[in-house]
Amino acid sequence: VAHHVCVDACSIGDKLTLMDLATHHSGGLPLQVPDNVSNVDGLVSWLKDWNPPQPGTRSYSNVSIGMLGYISGKAMGSNYKQALQDVLFPAFGLHHTWIDVPKSDMNRYAFGYDRKTNAPIRVSSGVLDSEAYGVKSSVRDMLTVLDVELGHGKAPDELRNAIERTHEGQYKTAFFTQDMIWEQYPWPADLQTMTSGNGYDFIMKPQPAEKISPSLAPQKNVILNKTGSTNGFGGYIALLPSEDIGVVVLANKNYPNEARVRATYSLIQALLAN
Repeated sequence: VAHHVCVDACSIGDKLTLMDLATHHSGGLPLQVPDNVSNVDGLVSWLKDWNPPQPGTRSYSNVSIGMLGYISGKAMGSNYKQALQDVLFPAFGLHHTWIDVPKSDMNRYAFGYDRKTNAPIRVSSGVLDSEAYGVKSSVRDMLTVLDVELGHGKAPDELRNAIERTHEGQYKTAFFTQDMIWEQYPWPADLQTMTSGNGYDFIMKPQPAEKISPSLAPQKNVILNKTGSTNGFGGYIALLPSEDIGVVVLANKNYPNEARVRATYSLIQALLAN
């Protein structure tokens, strides 16, 4: 990470790597960018002084995923927003997926509802907002993503190879195998294990993580999942490669992760029963 963000030689965390960012294996990066940081340069300065409170552990962090997006954009000779809009979205075949929603699609841009006041809201701006939680997409485009993730549809070989890499197991936690971004469980999966693994107490607090070496090849008999939330929205995506099933949940309210998992699990069980 330091190689990509420091002008001069420096150290960040316990020699934090890009794979650490992709697997949330940071040793305890905070969930959000600190309040006293107002831009990426300020965040880099903050990271230079940051010491991992629990080295070797895994916990979800918007700082982690945001920095990964920021560095990826730089590595492509651009920035995150342009790299997605010019390269990644077209490669997936997405036509109504944006960082900045254009006027032509504003009538499709849903409001979320504040979890405390129930007031209509959208996404708040902030440091690394585009990288951490800035993508807006339609249901049709998300179904296209599911298709490509499951090996269908039209996609460049480079994209398919990259997707395969994200399905490789990197770390083992108490409840799931941590891939790049994705979390995977053996299938058939125990619902209680999945709700515990997606519970806030587990994903937000540093947890022991055992390195898998070499990386675990992509598996068929697993369920891959990922939650995503802002104050007014709650998302969930799940892939079941062995059954060629993918599910995406787009809710304009921040329902608990456990509720999203239970609803999706019930839907999958119903589909498999027919």
